[in-house]
Parts: sequence; structure tokens; C-alpha cells
Amino acid sequence: MVWHKVAELDDLADGRVRTVVAGKHSLALTRVGDQYGALDNHCPHQGGPLGEGSIEKGLLRCPWHGYDYDPLTGTPPSGFSDAPACFPLEVRDDGIYVAIPADAPHERTVSDVMVETMVAWGVTHVFGMVGHSNLGFADAMRRAEVAGDLTFVGIRHEGAAAFAASAYGKLTGRPAACFAIAGPGSTNLLTGLYDAKVDRAPVLAISGQVPSNVLGRGAFQDVDLNGAFAAVSQYSKTVLPDSDHAELMTLALKHATVARDVAHLVFPDEVQVKVVGENASAGSPVGRLGDTHIEPPAAALGAAIDLIDGARRPVIVVGHGVRFEMDAVLDLAESLGAPVLTTFKAKGQVSDHHPLGAGVLGRSGTPVASWLMNESDLLIVLGASFSNHTGIASYKPIVQVDFDPMALGRFHPVTVPVQGHAGVTARMIAARLAPSSDRVDQRSDVAARWQIWRAEKARRLLDDRGLGVSSAAVFDAMNRQIPADAVITVDVGNQAYSFGRYFECDRQSILMSGYLGSIGFGFPAAMGAWAAVGHTRKIVAVTGDGGFGQYLAEITTAVKYGMPITHVLLDNSSLGKITKEQRAAEYEVWHTDLLNPDFAAYAQLCGALGIRVTSADELDAALEQAIAHDGPALVSVMTDAELV
Repeated sequence: MVWHKVAELDDLADGRVRTVVAGKHSLALTRVGDQYGALDNHCPHQGGPLGEGSIEKGLLRCPWHGYDYDPLTGTPPSGFSDAPACFPLEVRDDGIYVAIPADAPHERTVSDVMVETMVAWGVTHVFGMVGHSNLGFADAMRRAEVAGDLTFVGIRHEGAAAFAASAYGKLTGRPAACFAIAGPGSTNLLTGLYDAKVDRAPVLAISGQVPSNVLGRGAFQDVDLNGAFAAVSQYSKTVLPDSDHAELMTLALKHATVARDVAHLVFPDEVQVKVVGENASAGSPVGRLGDTHIEPPAAALGAAIDLIDGARRPVIVVGHGVRFEMDAVLDLAESLGAPVLTTFKAKGQVSDHHPLGAGVLGRSGTPVASWLMNESDLLIVLGASFSNHTGIASYKPIVQVDFDPMALGRFHPVTVPVQGHAGVTARMIAARLAPSSDRVDQRSDVAARWQIWRAEKARRLLDDRGLGVSSAAVFDAMNRQIPADAVITVDVGNQAYSFGRYFECDRQSILMSGYLGSIGFGFPAAMGAWAAVGHTRKIVAVTGDGGFGQYLAEITTAVKYGMPITHVLLDNSSLGKITKEQRAAEYEVWHTDLLNPDFAAYAQLCGALGIRVTSADELDAALEQAIAHDGPALVSVMTDAELV
């Protein structure tokens, strides 16, 4: 037995009860006259917290369903036999002491095996919220964190956890995990998981679940989670007591990693703590993954090279799917003298200052990219999904390269579909290209179009209606102040379109909610980016007031963990993009106005740095101060909703 001091002598009045903690044990400490009692805090019927009960007519009454016990000994009334445990107690000169059995050595559980398997597969971060139906798994993660194998980030809303995990997967190509309780905690994950699914980001989702003996019987928070997650997850399984536990986690992480999709595991409460002993082996990726650097078929490669050899003005269009292979793409571009256009999701994969970097194509893009595509006679498309927002010209001859056969010609036929690893294929094409005197080196065209567009941007900097800062001015200042290797997360809305047009990338990595286009992505994604890169790169979140309003409380998460996130918030007191859409469709503008707090003051209240900007000439100093701040900082820019 180990003695623990649980209270001072004057902490508890006569006839009162309170909850105290001795080691890891929760106790109900009672006082009747000068006598004290220490009972297990869990009522033996339904686990009600006896320390929250009351002493009535000399008996301690459970607050949940009214069972009575002797407050000093735990003895039930006559005719009943169940009683809470009673522990030895001493009143000493310096306080009240209770003796608790020494903790038994930890016995390895199902959750331990699962967490060890996660670690072996390279999962380093879990975002989530600890709650009553996932405590056993949470305790296993705690042990892993103490050992230095895992980092848990406790968030304020599970939706933010899923967005953070999605952003981590987009940036690194490796899965992070999100973690929630049964019922509403898990269903809150769904939006962020859909973002990961449609943008092909690997994510592991872990759900607690109600005990198996009440599952499917309408118990509190009893939700069919496999059914709820069926559409969003490529793999979703409930972990049973006699499952091959390591194999289930291995399969989940293999699905997430190989398919670049969402995998989901459900853990009933009692299964999490089932003892499996030291002989149960954890899983690992050894022998479970093949090499993805697959060469394309010879016939398809030959057809692609023939088409490229005959083109005078080819351009290359890259999507997010080729983000880890840009060296090979740029080598091909330089051998062809061909401009490199990007989808919006791929913004930043080629520098806007590269002689062949042509910026973003499509609705969020620049006239540079669209002009070059229009003048081209061949499109070489690598790792792009042909979104209607990108507007890749379907009437042009197209060579499309993708590792996924379903992505080839997904929306319309292409001239030469090539299945293969994009980097391998780009290098093979470059190596086999024949010299051509007819091919145009388009570097001068790229430079001329940038000169025209930069002159137009300079003219827009002069626009000022006296109703707030223009988006052109915000991103002009960001061009000067944001570090060249920063990670920038972008929310949806007018600020996203303006970012695509006005911000010129150097070596920054850009993350956004691409196909889902979910409002609220920006700030939670910045937390995921921080988990991936730590303090080695600056993290910048760009959001509107509507987007940040969805996850306001997460700024306290950033403060808690010291995340060096610089948040640039464009505040126009409206859902500006929706206002534009209402007007474009000739609707009345209706319910798009927002009542906002002073976001800078709010950031200060949460422990972050907050700076409010009301004119363009304040931008550079504010951004410089925020970027230099050691911790989260928010720059709230009062913007003109029309100058986007």
C-alpha cells in the first residue's frame, strides 16, 4: 500500500463529500463529525461518481440513481450486498492521508500493439480529442509519447483534427492520424476526411466506440460508425477482441499509404484495454510495400515521344500529384524550352521566377498561364485531374501521364494516355527526345507575359475606394515578407482566388482544400503543416473571416503547443465570394454579411500576437513583426470586399 495526502485538515466540512485523487485512483472523501471515509469514487451499479453525491440522513447517496451507502465504510443498506471499496485513511497533523495499493506493472494491451504498429509505419502525429469512449487507446498513445515515439496534439474540435491530418498528408505524402470518441466526436471528423479523400491525401482515422454489449441497441452515442464512414474511407473495420490486431492496423496504414486515401478503425471500449501480453507482435511496413517507380509501357511511351517531337510550342501542365517529382519535370521542360503551368493545387511547385514558370492556370490563375496554353500546340499533363476549375483545353492534343489508370482520360479522351510514374516517365521522355530546329524556346514569351501581368498588378495597387485594403496590396506585401521556403495554407473564398492571382511563389509549399473546397480548412491545415515541419520552416495561414470563424478556438491550440503560425486574415465582414455569386446569378444579396469580433484583440486574449491593419502602408511592418514572433501571430487586415 502507498499512502497519499488527499486533503488538508480543513478542506471538508462536516456532512460533506468531495472527489479527491490518490495516485491514479479517484476517491470519494467523506466527513461525518470528526470521522472521515475514503471510498472508491465509482458506484458499483453504473459507475456513478460518488464524490459528486450528497450525505442525506447519514447515508451517501449516488448522484446518478439514488443508491445509498454508509459514507465511512461503503456498507449498503440492509438487504443489499454490493458496495464500493473502502480504503485505509489516517488523519495526520498535516492533512488527510489515504492508502492505495501500489500500481501493478502495466500489462500490454490491444491498444499498445496498435500504437506500436502505427509508430513502425511512421505515424508520428495524432490530432484529436480524448474522451470517455477512447480512454484505453489514449492511454496507449500516452505511453508512446512518454517514450518519445509519438506526438499527440489535443484540438478543440474534431473537424480541425481531420483537416490537420489531411494537410499533413498533402505536404508529406505520409499519413498522420485523427482521433475521436464514439458518436458525434467521430462524425465531426467526416468533413476533413472527405477533404483528404478527394485530394488523395493519406489519413488514418481512429474512433472510440461504445462497449460491444450495448452496440446496436440504441445506447448513448451508439452510432454505426462503419456505416457512417463507408463513403469516405477506403478501409473501415471494427477491432474485435480476437482480431489479428497488428494486422488490422497494418492493413489500415497500407490502404492509406498506397491508395492515398482514408483508412478507419473502430475500437469498442472494452477491446482497447484487453490484455494481450508481451508475445503479441506489432506490425510494420517491412515486406508490405512495393516500389511505385513504374516505367510506362513501351508503346505508350513511344507514341508520346512521337507527338512531343512533332510539336513546335508544347507546354507542360502539372498537378498536385507530381509534387515530389518536380526536378524531373523541370529537366524535361528545360530540354523542350516549354513553359510549366500549374493547377491551383499545384501552385508553387515551380517558382514564378523560374524562366519557364508560368503560374496558375484556370479560375484562380493568371493571364500568363492562360495565354501560353492558348498559343500551344500540345499539352503534356502530369499528375493533374482535369478539374473544370483548371480549364485544361480539351480540344488540344494531349499527352497525359498518371500512375492511376482511372485518372487517364477521366473526363474526356486524350490523345496519348500514359500510365506510369510521372518522374520516371518525364526522365525517359527527356532522354529520348530528338533535337528539333522547329521547336520554339518559349522563355522569352514567358518573360514577356509576366511583364505585362506585373504591370497590371502594379496598376491595381493604386485602386483605393477608402473602404479597406485591396487584396492586390495584401499579397504584394506578402511577396516581400513571406520567407521563400514557407508553407502556406489557404482557405476557400475570395482570398484564395486573389492569392492564386497575385502571390508569386518562390520555393513555398502551398496547401488548400482542392476538390472539396471546404471553408474552414486554412487554420487547422496550418497546424498539420507545423506537425510536419516543426520550426524548420515558417507556417503561414491565409484565410477570410468566414473561414477562420469556423475554427476560432483552434488559436488556443496553436498557443498551447507554441506553433509558429503567422495567420493573415482578410476581414471584409462578409462571405465575399458568395456575395459575388449571388450578384452574378442576379439574386439579391442575402445573409452573407458577418458580425465579427476584433480578431486581433481576440488573438491577444488567447495568448497570441494580434495586429490590426487598416491601411496598405501598415502591411509590411505588421507582417514583418508577425513573422518574427516566436509563436502564433494573427494579422487582421480590414479589406475592401470589392477589390479582390
